[in-house]
Amino acid sequence: MTNEVYIMSFTTGALLQRDSVKVAALYLDLGVWNSVREKVVAENLLQTRTLNTLKRVCREVISRLRTLSLDELEFLVDASHQEQAYLLWVAVCRRYRFIGDFAVEVLRERYITLKSDLTHEDFDAFFNRKSEWHLELDRVTPATRSKLRQVLFKMLREADLLTADNLIRAALLSPRLLKRIFQGNRKDVSFFPVFESDLEGAVK
Repeated sequence: MTNEVYIMSFTTGALLQRDSVKVAALYLDLGVWNSVREKVVAENLLQTRTLNTLKRVCREVISRLRTLSLDELEFLVDASHQEQAYLLWVAVCRRYRFIGDFAVEVLRERYITLKSDLTHEDFDAFFNRKSEWHLELDRVTPATRSKLRQVLFKMLREADLLTADNLIRAALLSPRLLKRIFQGNRKDVSFFPVFESDLEGAVK
C-alpha cells in the first residue's frame, strides 16, 4: 500500500463541466497553460462575481485538465455532454487520489457486489479507514470533512453516476471514450461503476 499524501483541496465547485470545457478549448487554441490562466483572469471568461473566486476556479479547473492527454482534451471539447462528464470524472480521480481510491474501493465495489446505494456512512467509513494510513486526514476539521463529502457526492450526481436518492447509476461508456481511457491507463476504467465483462469487445 502506497502512503502518498492525499491532497484534499477539492472543495471548489464540483465537476465544473462548463468551465472545464471552455478552458480546455482555450488551451487547444493557446497551447500554454500560463497563457490560458492569464486570459481567463483578464477577461473573466468564467463569469464569476469576484476576482478571488475566478482565480480559485481557474486554478482548480487547470489542475484537473492537466491530468488529461492532448488527445483527451481534444475529445473533451467535441464530446457529448455525458462523455464530457465521464472524462472530467476521470480527471478528478487522477487529480485527487483520495477520490480515485473512493471511486474504486467504494463506488465500484458496491456496484459490482450488487449494492445499489451509496451513503454518507460509506464515505465516513472510507475516510476513517484511510486516516489510519494517512495522518493528513486527521488534520481535516469536521466542517471541512462534511464539505468534502458534500462536494464529492455532488460531483457523482453531476457525472450521472449517482441519483438524487443516492442510488448508483451504471456508467454507460461509449467505445470512443473507452478507447481514450485505455490509451492512457486501462485501470482508470475502475473509477466507474461498471462490470469489466460489459466492456469486452467495446474497444477494438
